[in-house]
Amino acid sequence: EGAKVSGMPKDSVMTVAFELGGLEFIALNGGPEFKFSPAVSFFVNCKTKEEVDKLWTKLSEDGAVLMKLDKYLFSEKYGWVQDKFGVSWQLMFSGNGDVKQKITPTLMFVQEVAGKAEEAIDFYTSVFYNSKVGDISRYDKGDEPNKEGAIKHASFTLEGQEFMAMDSYLEHNFTFNESISFVVNCKTQQEIDYYWGKLSFVPESEQCGWLKDKYGLSWQIVPTILDEMLQDEDNERSKRVMQAMLQMKKIDIEALKNAYEGNNISNYSYG
Repeated sequence: EGAKVSGMPKDSVMTVAFELGGLEFIALNGGPEFKFSPAVSFFVNCKTKEEVDKLWTKLSEDGAVLMKLDKYLFSEKYGWVQDKFGVSWQLMFSGNGDVKQKITPTLMFVQEVAGKAEEAIDFYTSVFYNSKVGDISRYDKGDEPNKEGAIKHASFTLEGQEFMAMDSYLEHNFTFNESISFVVNCKTQQEIDYYWGKLSFVPESEQCGWLKDKYGLSWQIVPTILDEMLQDEDNERSKRVMQAMLQMKKIDIEALKNAYEGNNISNYSYG
C-alpha cells in the first residue's frame, strides 16, 4: 500500500529504525523529490580531535564541505559537512566538558524565517512539556549581514531532547523542508489532538500524521500503537491499517483500531 503512494518498488525497504550516539532515527525511502536541506543538521560533540578527524574522513567522502575542518574562535577543531546522502553534520572538538547529548539536531533559520529563532524556541518550549531554554549567544553590532541581537547560537530542550538553533541572514538557497521531520510519539488521541492543534499551520501539507508548523519545520504526530499494528504478522490486518492511515491527515486512533479489526471505517472523518 505504501509503494502505491510513494512510487517505490513493492517489497523494497520503506523505513529503517536505528540509533546513533543515543539518538533515535527513522530513515524513510520517500522518493527523489525530497532533498535534504542544511537548515537541519546534526551537531556531534567529539571528545578528541582524533574523533573529529575520523568522522570527518568518513562523512566527507563523496560529500560536500559547507565549512572546512579548521580551527575557529569557538573551537580548536570544527567542520560542517554534507555527506554523500545529503545529510548535514557539524563536527566539533568539545574536549572534556560536560556533554549531555552526543548528537544534537540543529535548526538554522534562514530566508523568510531568518531572525525568528528566538520566537520559535519560545514557541516550541511553550508547546512541549518538560522543556527549557538553555544558553543563548547573540550577534553583535558589525556582524553583518546578520542583525545585532539575533540568535548566533542557542540551546533548548523539548521533552528531554536537546536542540540547538541559530539565525542566518546570509543568502542561502535552502530552508526547512519535509526531508527531515521530528516524530512526536503519542499514547492517546488527546495527545495527538493537542500537538496537532498547536503545531499545524499549513493545511495543504497535512497528510498521514505529517504537518508543517509556522516556521516551515515538519513534524510527525504519531500514535505509539501504529507501529505495532503495521508490524502485525497478519498481512491483511496491517494492510487495512495502512490503507486507513493513507486516507488520514491527523491520525485517528479509533479508526486505526477499527481498520485493524476489520470493522467498517467509512464513517470516520480524516480531516
